[in-house]
Amino acid sequence: MENFSRRQFLGRTALAVAPALLLPHFSFGLNAEPEYKIIETPFGKLRGFRENGVNIFKGVPYAGNISGEKRFQKAEPVKPWTGTRDALQLGNPSIQPPNQTYGINEPKPAEECLVLNIWTPANDGRKRPVMVYNHGGGFRTGSGGSTAQDGANLARMYDVVVVATNHRLGLSGFLYLDEIAGEEYKGSGNRGVQDIAVALQWINENIELFGGDPANVMIFGESGGGMKTSCLYAMPEAAPFFHKASIESGPGVELMDAENAAETTRLVLDYLNISPQNWRKLLEIPAEKLLEAQEKIPQKLNPNTLGFHGIGNSGIGSFGAVKDGFVLPEHPFDPAAPAFSKSKPLLVGWNEDEYIFFAMSGNDKEAFKLSEEMLKTRLKNEFGDKAELIFKTYKNSNPEMSPTAIYMAIRSIMFMGLGSIRIAERKSLQNGAPVYLYNFGYKSDSKVPGTDYEFGAMHALDIPFKFYNVDSGWPGTRPERYIAAKNMTELWTSFARTGRPAANTQPEWQPYNLKSRPTFRIDVQCELINNRFGAEREMWETILK
Repeated sequence: MENFSRRQFLGRTALAVAPALLLPHFSFGLNAEPEYKIIETPFGKLRGFRENGVNIFKGVPYAGNISGEKRFQKAEPVKPWTGTRDALQLGNPSIQPPNQTYGINEPKPAEECLVLNIWTPANDGRKRPVMVYNHGGGFRTGSGGSTAQDGANLARMYDVVVVATNHRLGLSGFLYLDEIAGEEYKGSGNRGVQDIAVALQWINENIELFGGDPANVMIFGESGGGMKTSCLYAMPEAAPFFHKASIESGPGVELMDAENAAETTRLVLDYLNISPQNWRKLLEIPAEKLLEAQEKIPQKLNPNTLGFHGIGNSGIGSFGAVKDGFVLPEHPFDPAAPAFSKSKPLLVGWNEDEYIFFAMSGNDKEAFKLSEEMLKTRLKNEFGDKAELIFKTYKNSNPEMSPTAIYMAIRSIMFMGLGSIRIAERKSLQNGAPVYLYNFGYKSDSKVPGTDYEFGAMHALDIPFKFYNVDSGWPGTRPERYIAAKNMTELWTSFARTGRPAANTQPEWQPYNLKSRPTFRIDVQCELINNRFGAEREMWETILK
């Protein structure tokens, strides 16, 4: 089997949306002259371009000065420039392992990475809903430049402004120095998500220049981007600058605690042969050496990583958001949803077949050809004396499922479903703004490399659907995929506009409540299902409590 990666999926998805994107620099035709768009900002003139009815500005700086002596500190405001600054190509992603970004003509990763991309129907002073996307890749990889999340179709089709940010990742964005460094380093364990909060403030102050409404901003993100969105929803610094949110296949219920973060910092210092007293040497080491330390220090997985706790590894040796009592005073949704976001409507959900992606990327060939006996052996190895209960619960609820499908269902709800349900429960208990729970259910007919097993509704498949970038092969070949994409984009843009998700010709999406537990299944024909996965949820609550 070919080793499948998130890079392969995101890098190839949506490339067929506009084949001219493969041309150098711009996506204009071979002989076409670019139609430039120049706007005046408080920092200087900015030159973007217009393509297919959308004004596009790429690599726009929103903050900076985060390298050298300023490494690990909070980003500083953008400095004004003279002349006209080009915003025609993607900016640098954050420092990260090689071959982990998915944009066309994307420059190499760098420390100075605080840029954003903007897609708008027009720079005309109109106040359109603003949709700010947080890219996936955990807290370690990725960028706002992936072709799968290109915002042009959303902007053109639904009259919205789409923004995607780059921000610090990995060690550079999440090294916890609060206990050994000075006051200016307080919050260093959360710089990556704090960068997004800084971007949200920039958007609040400047998006009107791009035809957006600063009083109607939605944040959303998938996988690691869902974790980041969970953090922003619980971050006092970010709260004034957005009004609704969507957490997609990345439920951040709990975060790393300060104790684990401090131990991770100790491992980094030991690897680099630096004493805690001489921590300032971290400011002198080349970024490439820090990346080496990030990738080579041992990770001790937290046994509570799965289940209700979210998808990010919060164990020693990993890098991610920290409950530091400062930037993030509490866990995002534990023990309750954040009170100061009570008035902000929320979408949360996951894909039905999430784990197919992870089995592929882990090259788990056996997972796609399980017999019942093989499935029971796996469950026994993974869950011990709970294995029989788990098998019987899933078999009784899904008698038609194959052993492989049952295994994928078990792992999918553990990775993404339980945390999503927990967020919906705790948000609904606030009796404030509504929360809407969903499952993305469209089944791609593309095949897992080296097998006859289909992608189904695997992890990350929803990305091209919510951006209406489904022309390429990864979302499959069935023409119905365009209907599913239309449904999803209508739901997401209506939520951005009004705080209520709705799609033409589809059922009404009821807010989540603990009595009927409605879940909206997104597909060619959407469906509202009460108490979906109820037996499975109750079983997991018994096991994981």
